[in-house]
Amino acid sequence: MSPARQSAAHARARPSTQRREQQRPPRPRVVAGGGRAIRWDRVGRVALLVVLLGVVALYVGPSISFLHTYKEAQARRGEVRALQAENARLRARKQALKSPATLEREARRLGLVKPGERPFVVKGLPGDK
Repeated sequence: MSPARQSAAHARARPSTQRREQQRPPRPRVVAGGGRAIRWDRVGRVALLVVLLGVVALYVGPSISFLHTYKEAQARRGEVRALQAENARLRARKQALKSPATLEREARRLGLVKPGERPFVVKGLPGDK
């Protein structure tokens, strides 16, 4: 192809720059029932705001549930600590009751006597009821 033909083919295939530089006619404004034009930029902002509020609302329920669960877990941990302390105290008491001296002291506190001993009951002491 000769350079002149290439130039002519190129000019036909490409739209002229004059057409691109012309301004477009103004777009007709869409008018709502009240006679005011719809502001699409504001509509878009409001739609984004509604979507954002919807997403926030979806996070509120699980967040509240998480806080309740966290507080309940703290309370349960406190109960576990108290039960562990009581368990340790009871294990120490069990170990102490294995010794014969402690066992005899507890039996006498309950009013028991050894076989062959004579029991005595003293009445009228201060503090008796």
